[in-house]
Amino acid sequence: MRRIPAPLAESQTHDSYQAPIAISVVVPVFNEAQSLRLLHQELTAALNALEQSYEIVFVDDGSDDGSYQVLEELHRKDPAVRVIRFRRNFGKTPALVAGFEHSHGAVVITMDADLQDDPAEIPQFLQKLREGYDLVCGWKYPRRDPLSKTLPSRLFNKTVSLTTGVRLHDINCGFKAYRRDLIDELKLYGELHRFVPVLAHQRGFRVTEIKVRHRPRQFGVSKFGARRFTRGFMDLLMVLFITSYLRTPLRLFGTLGLLAILAGTLMDLYYVVLRIVNNDPIHQHPIVYFGILLIVSGLSMFLTGLQSEMTRHFAYHPGDEYSIKQVLE
Repeated sequence: MRRIPAPLAESQTHDSYQAPIAISVVVPVFNEAQSLRLLHQELTAALNALEQSYEIVFVDDGSDDGSYQVLEELHRKDPAVRVIRFRRNFGKTPALVAGFEHSHGAVVITMDADLQDDPAEIPQFLQKLREGYDLVCGWKYPRRDPLSKTLPSRLFNKTVSLTTGVRLHDINCGFKAYRRDLIDELKLYGELHRFVPVLAHQRGFRVTEIKVRHRPRQFGVSKFGARRFTRGFMDLLMVLFITSYLRTPLRLFGTLGLLAILAGTLMDLYYVVLRIVNNDPIHQHPIVYFGILLIVSGLSMFLTGLQSEMTRHFAYHPGDEYSIKQVLE
């Protein structure tokens, strides 16, 4: 851990956490052995130029291409490098959570290990934090990815903006800068790393974005796939629930339940009236049974809302999402 007695800014400390260093860079790694030495070289040059204390926290997310051996080498040569090694591949969100938990900086920078993020952009992020923002997101512009990756990303970003009100061009960009107090409040699990700006905005933190250079991939292959795109929309539904109804689930399930009960009751009442006025046999109208189904389903949803109110999600244990095999301090 490199220590230079130069604080980042007076506004970047907070009462509950006195960080011993100014900047932590957290880098999730999965099969990026060819990129790591060059990334470390670029990071070291960019961070040394700031003349502030820093650390680089690499999280090896179950790589099997020799990435950990490269990280061991970097750790031996550079006291600022720390390494966390998972027992297997757990995913990007657990890797970020582990990096956050083991970092000490008043400011935390996250970036990918594939060299597409340029460490020379870090001063831009720090300047935005000095302006009073709590989270600064990168906007890869222009983006150096194939259409098969950029088109779904644009659709996803547009959908997130419309449904959450968080107007960002590249919400899933891994290049971000966080204040420590935001890190301390984040509850990330599953694949919620995509929605950090939404979760931060919901809690009242100030969020902005800056354009950053996006470099072509030099080594390896992209981890993006159609499966991740589909999961992203499922996670969006979960985030909408978390940010809107987590603390009051009865408002969602109760409203849906009451609407279903009302619709089913009106349907059945209509055919009851027909039976009385026209002597029309009810059993000849299958929609009557659909009305009964709506009533039963509505009652079920209402009871689900009551049960959810009693089991609201307050317990959070970040370590449940991953298993650490080794830590190099």
